Formats: sequence, structure tokens, C-alpha cells
Amino acid sequence: MKKDFYEILGTNKNASEAEIKKAYRKKAIEFHPDKNPEDKTAEENFKKCAEAYEVLSDPQKKVKYDQYGHQAFEAGNGGGGFQGGGMNMEDIFSQFGDIFGGGGFGGFGGNSGGQRRAKGSNLRIKVKLTLAEIANGVEKKVKVKRKIQASGVRYKTCSTCNGQGQVMRVTNTILGRMQSASTCPTCGGAGQMIESKPANADSQGMVLEDETVSIKIPAGVVDGMQLKVSSKGNDAPGNGIPGDLIVAIEEQEHEFLKREGENLHYDLYISYPEAILGASKDIEAVNGKVRIKLEEGIQSGKILRLKGKGIPSINSYGNGDLLVHINVWTPKTLSKDQRQFFEKNINDDNFTPHPEKTDKSFFEKVKDMFS
Repeated sequence: MKKDFYEILGTNKNASEAEIKKAYRKKAIEFHPDKNPEDKTAEENFKKCAEAYEVLSDPQKKVKYDQYGHQAFEAGNGGGGFQGGGMNMEDIFSQFGDIFGGGGFGGFGGNSGGQRRAKGSNLRIKVKLTLAEIANGVEKKVKVKRKIQASGVRYKTCSTCNGQGQVMRVTNTILGRMQSASTCPTCGGAGQMIESKPANADSQGMVLEDETVSIKIPAGVVDGMQLKVSSKGNDAPGNGIPGDLIVAIEEQEHEFLKREGENLHYDLYISYPEAILGASKDIEAVNGKVRIKLEEGIQSGKILRLKGKGIPSINSYGNGDLLVHINVWTPKTLSKDQRQFFEKNINDDNFTPHPEKTDKSFFEKVKDMFS
């Protein structure tokens, strides 16, 4: 398992945006490939630092990371968890314009002498999941329309950037040489331009094609969470790299169960005779029905907790519980004999409420429910 992102950057959850940026800048300089040629360990650390900064510098991703933890993020690489991770060197060097004020610092940075490859645009879809699919995890196959390079497209090297995809400018400052890079205005960062293309291709040499994509969704995802399937977005022109497919989770409402984090709630309505005499009842659970036994004299408002019958934690902390709320149903109409029975016993001491000290109040029950 990878280190926590805060540990990688040498900071903590309370760090400000500026402190996170400063920590990343320091680490990026330390592990930069130009300062550590042929050092694979330094290169890996460089990538880890960039991956950490890519999440912690984005307010929305940071909130999700703080909420769901590092394991949820790791599940997202290649199809689970929220969007993030899987950065390549092109992604990383594109950050340098922000971190180093427009490019590399002190004479190093940019693209280590290599060509910057353009990245295709991301595609976004929604996937609806039932509560059972969320509880167990599921593999979904979805059909997406992707832009791919048309067969027969021929490219030539861009004369403006000589195939680099960006134009560079070096300025001397008191901090050293500042190297700034910007996307080539002629080729749009692709490094290549179309020489010839088939009639059915667009101006970038692309055609639309349907593709069935398999998405592995881990158990415990929540409504609104985003998953990333790498390289299943639109292709980029020339020798660029494909964008990603961003999958937004939409949780479908269950007919009987209400979700609250990892816990599930179920309202069970019982009759007066069942409350007085006790009964066995089949209740709805996420993976089918479960039989429970009600004790004699059970009170309306009692909450039965079925351990482990809820939703798995996406952080692998176990399962939540199923909370069964007992509701004694009061009939709205009575037969003559039924009415006479209750009129006869209305003043019977056995029917008079006698709450015991062990009977918890509504507020105590709510407190226990959230503990």
C-alpha cells in the first residue's frame, strides 16, 4: 500500500493550500529527474509527489480524500474510488506552470528533453446502481461513444514547435533561470499536424466509435462518487495519449431500506397482538430477507440492531448494521366486540404505561443509533 498523501508531501490535514503547494515544490525539486538522472527510485518518488499534489491541491478531491481515506483513492486507479491517481510524466510536467511560476526551476523542468504528448479529452457518464450492487460490488459494462483516430490519417511534424507540442521561453531571475512553457498555438500541443485524412474524419482526424467498457465498481461506493477508467476517453491527435472515462455513481432508492453511511434503516410495522404476544417476522435486508424474533411486550419505538447487515465500508473497515425500527400499528376502526374489549380494559393497570428506567427515551435511542 502506498503512503498517505500527506506523509508523501511531509505535511498534514491542517495544512493550507499554500503550505501544500510549498511542500510539493520542495519535494518535486528534490526528486526531479533532471537532478537524479537514471535514478528509478527518485523518479517513482517524483511521481508519487505529483499524484499526492494532484489530489490535495484540488479542494473537491481533497474533501473526498479526507472523508473516504487512502484506500478509497487506491481503489479508484483503474476503475474504483474517486477520480485521481495514475499520472504519467506528461501529466506531471503540465503542473509545473503552476508550481514553478510558468515552467521548470533553476534550469531544469519541463519535459526532460522529451516530447510533450497531448492528452485527449475526458468523457463523463453516470451509472445507476441498486443498493444490492453497492453492497456487493459489481462489474458494469457500458457503451460509450469515443473519438478515435481514423484509419488512414497521416501526420507531419509541426514546424512551430518542432514536434514538442509546446514553445519554451527562458528568463534569468534572481532565483536562477526560469523556464516557462506554453501549448503550441499551431498544433494545440499535439506536436503534429494533419497531412491527409479520410473524408469521414473531422478536422483532427477523428471518428466516433461505439465501445463497450467494463467498469469494476468496489463495494461501499456512495452517491456522487466519481470513478476513473484510464485511457477510455477520447483519443488525442497524432501520438497523444487518450483521455479518461469519468464515471459518476448514482444510487437508486430502495423500496424499503434507507441508507445512512454504512448503516441501513428499516421500518417494521407490527400489530397490537404481535407486540403483546411476540412474533417472528421476515424483514427486508440488502441481500434478501432475514427472519427476526420479537419478544413478548415489545414497545413501539424500539430499535433492533442487526450487526454486519449493512453496507461494507469502502475503506475495508467492515460492514455497517441494519437498524430495525419497531412501530406498533394502531387500528383506525374497531369492531363492536373489539371496542367493548378495550373499553372494558381501559382502566386496567396492566394497560397503563409503566416505563422502566431501562426503557430509553427517543433522544437516547437516536444518540445510540449514531454512536
